[in-house]
Amino acid sequence: MRKNKSLAIIAVALVSVSLLSSCSQTTDVKENTKVTTLRSTGDIGVIIERASGQVQIVEHSNNSLLSELNGLGDLSHASIVFSRDQRYAYVFGRDGGLTKVDLLQDKIAKRVIQSGNSIGGAISQDGKLVAVSNYTPGGVKVFNSETLALVADIQATVVPSKGHTKDGQPYRSKVVGLVDAPGNKFVFSLFDSHETWIADFSKPEMKLTKFTDIGLFPYDALISPDGRYYIAGLFGEDGMALLDLWHPEKGTRRILPNYGKEDKKLPVYKMPHLEGWAMAGDYAFVPAVGRHKVLVVSTKTWQQVAEIPAHSQPVFVMAQPDNRQIWVNFAFPDNNTIQVFNTETFDLVNTLQPGPAVLHMEFTPRGEHVWISVRDNNEVQIYDTNSQALLKTLPVKSPSGIFFTNRAHQIGL
Repeated sequence: MRKNKSLAIIAVALVSVSLLSSCSQTTDVKENTKVTTLRSTGDIGVIIERASGQVQIVEHSNNSLLSELNGLGDLSHASIVFSRDQRYAYVFGRDGGLTKVDLLQDKIAKRVIQSGNSIGGAISQDGKLVAVSNYTPGGVKVFNSETLALVADIQATVVPSKGHTKDGQPYRSKVVGLVDAPGNKFVFSLFDSHETWIADFSKPEMKLTKFTDIGLFPYDALISPDGRYYIAGLFGEDGMALLDLWHPEKGTRRILPNYGKEDKKLPVYKMPHLEGWAMAGDYAFVPAVGRHKVLVVSTKTWQQVAEIPAHSQPVFVMAQPDNRQIWVNFAFPDNNTIQVFNTETFDLVNTLQPGPAVLHMEFTPRGEHVWISVRDNNEVQIYDTNSQALLKTLPVKSPSGIFFTNRAHQIGL
């Protein structure tokens, strides 16, 4: 009897301890919940507010604005790449500023002025290096993505016919069309010296490979989504220069020999962005320079196979992530319009008029929505890509580029 009584007392004590422990854990969980506010990084992005030198951090799960940051300098023609963990955005300003933005803490983490005039950048395959292409002085600077410490200063070719810069240094070619390529490589073109270079950072000592006489005055370039083909547009002659990065030993070759011919007959209000090429299936959809057409090019032969009549001179031709449709915006004075085309039949699906100065489009990662910057209305509009119905309008000051963090895991973006 006495033994049973003792066991009962022990059992009550254990239950009490267990309950106290349970209460303590519950309290801890509640306290942690109170002090920790989590934000994911896979559904956020950054919108450039060009006129004010600011950016808006946004999220596309609920289509909302999160915060606005100041102090990013001259954001004319600004572009952005993201760290592989999607926490940081690297903003390339026209004033040579390289700004690392912390998207979780809504603040500038680091900022350096690395040149007098820059035109874009890229991040390496392993995410450890950020490269910036510069007009003044001409070249590419490569930085540690964590610290923004300078890793390499690649000076472009001297162009004797251009004389010297204001500070007495020999003029070096402007660098354009900088992209990342597989194997921790950066590929870029030299406008004044008609070259394309590959900077290989896969080994401790950087290796440069130079391709000369690629064509006159390359002004922009793109890399195919699989990282195989690098294509530079030529300002000084018709056609484009293609480099097969699987076989660089074959050098560059000219493609699309008629590309750009008509720009002699029509005024070109804005050169199309080559980064805006759309590749869907076996076709590339290319904005025709100075013409009211989208060209359809076979990616097997790099020959034009069709052309699509369009509203005006295309600037960006962008494919939805599912590749079923391409969305096209246009140069001034017809830059209030968007057209949507079927990539299988090439038929016009819809014509939209979001408002004055439609500058950029960005699809959500799986393509159910597209965000469109309408600069002169000071707003970003969000459309359903299936119905092309307007879903929501966000107030944003003079918006230009829109960049979502899923770019962190795509080659060339």
